[in-house]
Amino acid sequence: MATQGFRLIVFDCDGTLVDSQHGIVSCMTAACLGLGLAAPDAAAVRKVIGPSLEQAIEMLFPAYDAAALAGITAKYREAAVALRGRADYTEPLFDGIRDVIDAFARTGSLLGIATGRNRRGLIHTLGVHGLGERFVTLQTPDTCRSKPDPDMLHKAMAETGVYPEETVIVGDTSYDMLMGRNARTAAVGVGWGYHGVAELRDAGALAIADSAASLPEVLRSLQRIG
Repeated sequence: MATQGFRLIVFDCDGTLVDSQHGIVSCMTAACLGLGLAAPDAAAVRKVIGPSLEQAIEMLFPAYDAAALAGITAKYREAAVALRGRADYTEPLFDGIRDVIDAFARTGSLLGIATGRNRRGLIHTLGVHGLGERFVTLQTPDTCRSKPDPDMLHKAMAETGVYPEETVIVGDTSYDMLMGRNARTAAVGVGWGYHGVAELRDAGALAIADSAASLPEVLRSLQRIG
């Protein structure tokens, strides 16, 4: 058993590992303007970061029909590919994240990711930061149902042979916390992401880490759940 008490630590990506909000808001704005639509404000976009792109767009535009939603999704993906191709574009890691990932890896923990971004975007981001080899399981909407459905965690546990009571999801949104609750794993919120601490606790967070450096101690403090 790793020293922090969990064999499998599954991280969210956007808002937990990397600060990608500016790129996400930019792509959503570009998609809407490209179709002659009014773009949602940044706060509204941040609220739907976490589920799959399709689900997030449906939440932002509940009155639109399937064809309109598909058009926005396609334009968003075009904008995202163009943005990633720019030499000046960055999605910085949050302070201390690299160090804590390295520390968990040294203890023998299995690390995974469960994210609303597609696999192509995730692989690109991990490659830019040189983190691809740290994670033994990657779960994305390409092959999983969207958060807060427990499918991503179920598949991560199946791939690694780990039980729910040995697993924790670490994320910044209520969707992550609800996914953990639905999968019967522990769920820990982070205080540097896109949903507030009260939202995280209401959604089922067992604890909140206020910095990446504090995360190992937060996990050690939790009792295993069963």
